[in-house]
Amino acid sequence: MRILLAEDEQALAKYVATGLRRQGFAVDLAPDGRTALDKWELAPYDVVVLDRDLPVVHGDTVCRRLAEHGGSRILMLTASGTVQDRVEGLTLGADDYLGKPFAFSELVARVRALTRRSAPARPPVLRAADLVLDPARRTAERAGRLLALTPKEFGVLEHLLAAGGDVLSAETLLEKVWDEHADPFTNAVRITVGTLRRKLGDPPLLETVTGFGYRIGP
Repeated sequence: MRILLAEDEQALAKYVATGLRRQGFAVDLAPDGRTALDKWELAPYDVVVLDRDLPVVHGDTVCRRLAEHGGSRILMLTASGTVQDRVEGLTLGADDYLGKPFAFSELVARVRALTRRSAPARPPVLRAADLVLDPARRTAERAGRLLALTPKEFGVLEHLLAAGGDVLSAETLLEKVWDEHADPFTNAVRITVGTLRRKLGDPPLLETVTGFGYRIGP
């Protein structure tokens, strides 16, 4: 899942972004409201983690604009945690509200909850044949054998399983699993799919549909 983190406190932004990436999310950073709006217009973010007190363009304005256009769930962060502040944030269009300071585990749980709401309903554990993937526990196994996957391999496999046999293009996987620094002309998706296919083993499950993309077969 792809996250936009709009936070002007550099140390906090780095800490949160690093933690979310370790949880398998692709994370882009915006240090102010103007940058957040510009990046949001260019990429399909599943969740925007939005500091309310952003410089240049205030977080309230960013929240209102994102809510008007839709397409991304909004988790608002703020040092102001009164009931009135929470009501105002939700009224502006935020889907959830978290006061600072916060426990990182709670932030991750709330982001995951929002990504589930931003996508079509799907089972908590994804399966295909003898392959089982648990997004919450970040585990994948085949025929009872635990798979040692990198975050990118896990993300690709999760999206392919969630697609239910539909073909996903390399461009779609690049948008969903990699961040803004990914080169659209890179072979990153093809290489990741190749290593993932080897780790999945036989009989083959991950298919390449020439000219279209990839899918998990029956």
